Amino acid sequence: MTVRQAVGAYGERIAAARLQELGMTILERNWRCSEGEIDIVARDGDILVVCEVKTRRSNDFGSPLEGVTPLKAQRLRRLAACWLRDHPVRPEGVRIDVVGILRPARGPAEVDYLRGAL
Repeated sequence: MTVRQAVGAYGERIAAARLQELGMTILERNWRCSEGEIDIVARDGDILVVCEVKTRRSNDFGSPLEGVTPLKAQRLRRLAACWLRDHPVRPEGVRIDVVGILRPARGPAEVDYLRGAL
């Protein structure tokens, strides 16, 4: 595993724990199809949550949340449709959330959560 992959996996663990603390049920992590990957698929009551996780070790290239571009948002919408097509789940709605994790060299990770961000 590369350092980049390890940092990403760390961020996804932190994000999953945060979503669970907020009362969500994690359905899948790192779901893949030909269109791409969803970091976390969760259920928040009757709402399906597609969650993008961005983890960075510094803000040198912008905050983790700034890493979610309009192109990525468009891809997440397509991925949500693909996930629904492949699963027998019919939620009342679909929401796309973003969790940004800043993991500095020292100190605890900083977590920013944007509900319905995209």
